[in-house]
Amino acid sequence: MNNLKIIELLNEHAILMPLNAASREECIHAMIDALEQSGAVADKSAYLEAVMNREEMSSTGIGFKVAIPHGKSSGVKEPALAFAKLANPLDWSSIDGQPVSIVFMIAVPEEAKGNEHLQILVALSRKLMDDDFRSQLLSVSDRGQLLKFLETI
Repeated sequence: MNNLKIIELLNEHAILMPLNAASREECIHAMIDALEQSGAVADKSAYLEAVMNREEMSSTGIGFKVAIPHGKSSGVKEPALAFAKLANPLDWSSIDGQPVSIVFMIAVPEEAKGNEHLQILVALSRKLMDDDFRSQLLSVSDRGQLLKFLETI
């Protein structure tokens, strides 16, 4: 999984930019709707429960204006990512106390072998620790630009 391509998990229907959301919960709901439209999520309520249970354990706001909400659920048909660039930064109770502007949501089927979601999370987190990667992500303004950028990594 070291050669994980983020682009392969991201369906264009699950790219929301800009996303107008008034709260973390509203953002999460919009992203789950997008994952359902992309075909990755079959049971929104089951997946929502998994994501919210994870958020209750500790915030998925990793700092650097980024959050990575995620869940492993029987409501998910296939591993997938959703991406949102927020119109207005949101409080996500991030570890650095900063509001979030970029959100990647990871959806993994309950039956997934091993820790696929953790592998995706680690690969994504590694990329997001890179200042250049984050600043380029923050500067993309449309779906096409985002996809073109993600193809290069």
